[in-house]
Order: sequence, then C-alpha cells, then structure tokens
Amino acid sequence: MSSPMASSPGSNASLSDQKGTRSEGSQAKKSQHAEEAIFYKSCRAAYLTVLKSSLENIKSKEQLTLVLQQAGRNPSQKTVNKYWTSQTTTLNFDDFCTILKEETPATKTELLEAFGKIDTDNTGYILHDELHKLLTTEGEKMTLDEVSAITKLPDFNCNGKLDYKKFCDLYTTTSEQCCRTALEKLEADSRLRHRQFGSEAETAPEGITLPGSKPSLKIVRKTDHKPAPTKGDSRTPSRSAQSCKASSSSTISMCASSSRSTNLIEPNTMKEWQCAQSRGCFYLEEDGEIVSHKYRLHLPQRSTVCITIKPLHLRQIEGKSCHWLSVDTVLYVLKENETQENLQLVCFTDQQNKEMFGWKGELPSGVYWLLPFTTGCRLKKVKSQITGEAKLVYRDEDGELALTKEFRAALLDIFETIDLDGNGLLSLEEYNFFELRTSGETCDEEVWAVCKENFDMKKNELTRQGFMDLNLMEANDREGDPSDLWVTLLSLGYNKALEMTEACPFVIDIYAEKCKPRIKAIYLEAGSWQLNRAICKSVVNKGDAKVMDGCENIIVYTYRTGMRITSVIENKSDNKVIVHVNNEQSRNCLSNRGLAVFAVEVAPKSMMVSQHVMPLNEQEEWLYNCVHSLLR
Repeated sequence: MSSPMASSPGSNASLSDQKGTRSEGSQAKKSQHAEEAIFYKSCRAAYLTVLKSSLENIKSKEQLTLVLQQAGRNPSQKTVNKYWTSQTTTLNFDDFCTILKEETPATKTELLEAFGKIDTDNTGYILHDELHKLLTTEGEKMTLDEVSAITKLPDFNCNGKLDYKKFCDLYTTTSEQCCRTALEKLEADSRLRHRQFGSEAETAPEGITLPGSKPSLKIVRKTDHKPAPTKGDSRTPSRSAQSCKASSSSTISMCASSSRSTNLIEPNTMKEWQCAQSRGCFYLEEDGEIVSHKYRLHLPQRSTVCITIKPLHLRQIEGKSCHWLSVDTVLYVLKENETQENLQLVCFTDQQNKEMFGWKGELPSGVYWLLPFTTGCRLKKVKSQITGEAKLVYRDEDGELALTKEFRAALLDIFETIDLDGNGLLSLEEYNFFELRTSGETCDEEVWAVCKENFDMKKNELTRQGFMDLNLMEANDREGDPSDLWVTLLSLGYNKALEMTEACPFVIDIYAEKCKPRIKAIYLEAGSWQLNRAICKSVVNKGDAKVMDGCENIIVYTYRTGMRITSVIENKSDNKVIVHVNNEQSRNCLSNRGLAVFAVEVAPKSMMVSQHVMPLNEQEEWLYNCVHSLLR
C-alpha cells in the first residue's frame, strides 16, 4: 500500500510553495523592519542636530522648522502652523517622527512635473510675476517673503525668470545634503548613535567593541571649556497619561537601616590573601554624561577573590564638603573571550558595607574587564550659589608668583586621585590620563625627559612637589592669569569655591587567595553599550519580573541592592514602544532621571534601563512606588 504522500504528486510542490510563501513573508517583514530602522535613524539624526537629546522637547516653531529642515523637508509657514497650533507648548521626538511620516519630501521628478504644467511651452523658465501669483494664491499658499526668498537667489534667477530645472537640482541636493550631514554627525558620535531617550538599548551595535578598538576619549580642551546649558534630563510626554493601555506597578518600602546592609566580608579577614589596588575617578561632563576609568584585570590562576569599590577618602578640609563620599559606586566584572568582541558579565559588586560595595566568589584564570559605574542619582549637575571666586595664585614679598594655600590643598587632592597605584608618585601613564582629561594632549617619552630635567622626580616618576611646580609654571606662563588653571580644575569636577562637586574619586581592591592579581587602568571614557548591557543583565538575572497587564511582550524588572533600586524594561515585540514612568507616589526618593514623570522609548527586541532610584535622605524611611504604562 502506497503512502498518502506518494499518492499525491502535488504534495511536495505544495509544501515547497508554503515554505516559499513563509520565506517571502519573513523577508518582507525583515525588509519592513529595516526600512523602519533607517527611518527612525534619520529622524534621530535630524533631531539631535538641533537638540541635545531625544529626551529634550521641541519648544518653539523655530525649533520645529529647524529639525524639519535637517530632515530634508522645506516646510512653509502653513505647514509649521498645522503642527504647532495656539494650543501647542511642546512636541516630543515621537511627535516629530509622526510629522515626518506625514510630510514626505518632494522628489525631483514631482517638482519638474509641477513646474512643467506651468511652463506649457517647455522653455525651462517661469516668469517671476507668474510664480508670485501662483505660489501666493493657489494650493498651500506661500507668503510674499517666502516667494521672494526664492526669486532673489542668483543661482537660478536671471532677467526676471526662474530656471526651474536648476532650482529643482539645488532643492533636492540641499535636502539630501541636510539628511546626509545629520547622519554623518550621528555616525561620528557613537554616544548619540545608540542613545535611546537618555539610555542605550541592550542590543549591541555591529562592529562596536569596548576594549577591542581604541576608545574615543571625551575630554574638555582648555580652549573649549564653556558653561553647560541648563536643560532637563528626561522626556515629558506631550500626550496625556490617559493614553496608556497597559501598565505594571512596583512598590518597595525601605527603612533607614536597610539602606546599609552588612553582609560583605570585611577585607581585613583576608590578611593572608594577595592584593592589587587601583584608584580612579568618575567625572561629570557638561551634558550630564559620566566618564570614568576602565580596567583590565589579570588572574593567573583560578582563585577565590574579593572585589571591592568605594569612594576614595581624601584629607578633610575644614569648611569644605566631601560631596563625593555619598556617591554610589558599583563595579561590573566582565570576562574577556578570545576575540574581545563579546564580553560576558561574570559578577558585580552587589554586597554592601557602609560606602563599600563588593563581591566574593571564585573566578577562573584569565583576563577580565572591570567597568565602574555610578547611577547619576547623586553625581549630577547642581545649581549652587557661589559668591566670589577662590584665589589660586598671589605674588609674595619679592613679587614672585606663588600658589595659594587653598589651591595647593586642591592640587594635593588631585594628585591623590590621579596617582592610580597610590605609590605617592605619578608615572608617565598616570600623568597622561590627567593630561587627556584636562587638555586632550599627552606627553611622550621625550617630553617626559624634559620634565625630569626641570621638575622633582623619583624613579622617573613625578613627585608631589614636582606636580605643584608644574602648575606654578603654568601660572607663570600666563603671568598670573588663572584662566587655564581654572579650566583644569573645572574639568576635574571642582567649582569656583574649590569644592569637588562634579567628580567622585574611588578605589578598587582585588584580593585573591591563591595568586597575585594584576589590575591596570586602560581607558578613561564614558559608559559603553557593554556596560549598559551588563547593567540590564544584572537586573534581569536578579530582579523581580512583572509582565505589563494587557501586554505580555513588555516586562519590567526591578532589582534592589543596598541603597539602590534599578528598573529595566524589556521589549520582546517587533515594534518600538514608548513607556510612561510615574514616580509621583514615591517618598524620599531620588531618581537619576531628575523628574517624577517621564517617558522612555524601547527599541524592538531589546531592553534598557528605565531608572535608578536612591533615598534622598538615608536616615529616613523611603518608599519606591513606580508605575510603568505603555503609551498608545
């Protein structure tokens, strides 16, 4: 008896057709996703050409016109008025994308066809009088000024006529150039390229690796230091929260004592273990981004290890606050594989003892990357009233320049911070981290040899006195003008009262039971997608998961450790989503977003940090009550 398949000669063909149909459908879906990705990338490129962040709203008609022009559109006043009415106060990035879908740019063919209907004799020209009458009375009417702006341009106007073919060439070329310039700017800045409304998506961009390629150091040059513009850090939705269709809420009550757990083993119980140490620093950039050192750890053999990170204690100066001591720190440990392209999260310092965070466990031999992180809840831009400016230099009785006592104290603290190995001397490598941060330049061996001839050194390393004399030389070079000295101080997180308010020095200790660990600072740069992915993974692995009511593809993870709470949003769907976040019912809480209500966009098939939250006052109870809602 033959099988049913054998008796049906068309069966194989039918199966083949079904597979082909599914394959075509899958290809069409992929193509659609690719087109959407290109569209949103172009939108973001245009938006970030005018605004500092996708979180920032369009606040005026003029800004709307600018971003539309950067996207290759040439909106008339009527078009702008259609989207910016008398009721409009702001438009957000999502609104902007919607407008671009509506206002598609005219092609060269469409423009030529439109002009051709007017130029019935096919001369290639249109009289200015005829153009004025047409554009100001028919269709989407232009103003006289808008038409005059066209007819006054010499490139395609002559003897009262418009050469519309040249005009169409210039129009389309300019439109394409605007889009291309915006995209090139976006591609040139990896931080902007992957930003998703103030945070990066978990999915890694192709070709981007943290330690595999030379980092792009974000530094403040001495000639370019300018005050940062004041702006919000989070996006306020222009639509009402009533448009939410799915939600998830989390409530965590914390007593004052629970913010200081003591389950971390004290390092002094491991006196026989071998130790490696390195210092480093978090620096706050003008735009609120945080830069820090990144480290490579080598473990020669499998061993139980204890890894800790804490703010670095500097000398207490009477009358000066030690703001950085309250800044939270965490260290993510990633294992390096053979290609260095896909670092794997191994552990992170989730145990706390006072201001110290640590992790203890067994690690195989190999190379690891240590990525320091702070949430930005406490290390952030603050407005402070400072009366007067601290004096840095003065002239002594002999008329010679000298450093003031206050400036010398600040320089000693700076020395302690940049002395990464803590040996009381600055190596060329350590000094170059300082130079990169403050001037964007580095010293080579030849320049270092000249320094050795002129400044106090020991074992080819700069002493504290040598460092002081270097700064005094800089003051003398400018004949007492402290401008460059202030640029150095500001780039290192000091304010005009010589208080370190926008930096947090820290110290990392690695204890190993069976071998000698080696740690080395490699980069000084902003957080990478590798770090962001590690943060997301740590929360997903250890946090509580809640599926949004009414939307099973959106999951909110909440993880509490010590005095921090972090939430991560995972989007398993094939479409981007915008999530509304409401903290209005929280008490005594401080969010890194800076607002009680904001919104975030999560790309398809990705996850991203929603927010980090800490107590405003650790001595009091605090309540975390957050509602995540999906916007329609």
